Amino acid sequence: MTTTAQPFLHIPAADLLQALASHTEEDLKVFREAWEDLPVDAYLKDGADYRRRRYGSFRGVDRLEPDTQGAFHQSVEVNALHGGVDRHFPPLAEEFASSGVLRTLVSALADRLPGAFDRETGGVGIHQIRIVATRDAQGLPAPEGVHEDGHHFVAQVFMGRSGVQGGASQIYDREHRPLLRTTLTEPFETIVIDDRRVFHGVDAIEPADGHRFGIRDMLLVDFFPRDDR
Repeated sequence: MTTTAQPFLHIPAADLLQALASHTEEDLKVFREAWEDLPVDAYLKDGADYRRRRYGSFRGVDRLEPDTQGAFHQSVEVNALHGGVDRHFPPLAEEFASSGVLRTLVSALADRLPGAFDRETGGVGIHQIRIVATRDAQGLPAPEGVHEDGHHFVAQVFMGRSGVQGGASQIYDREHRPLLRTTLTEPFETIVIDDRRVFHGVDAIEPADGHRFGIRDMLLVDFFPRDDR
């Protein structure tokens, strides 16, 4: 287990691709294609439809035993925009949830967490998210602004972007002083944060010149202790 005084890590794509080297290019292609089948997030305010999403939760980092699909809940203190509501997102597709790529990736991320985590008893949340930007509306990867998620650790794994500009990721300390600002551009490039020690945010995306719309795909992996262990 990697331990660091730094509350976040910016992991190059090459690092995670090396960890995924046992999987073929076709395996990785199929994995990324799973973002083409995400339903609209029904919990966005004012009927907005710029976010597509699936979610699943698991027991144990290395065994990834699927939980019975339950609600995703954040407190109002953590998420003033969407907190306090049980959100029932569409589940991960079975093929994706059982993917060897996903299991290897989660294990590799757990190896790189900036602090200690109980791999056996801890929980893992998997969010597939696509943000869509059009000429009529920006896409907001983080509509709640600079925030925390309410977990121990969160891995922000970049899957791809097409036809967009913007979308810079930011990390701040607990006094809201900037620690990192970068735009993720390579598939599997990742930021891992200690959610208890930093805040984070992402700029809006908008269509790039010459494009009517564009997309940005992310995999978010939450690591949290379980109350029922």
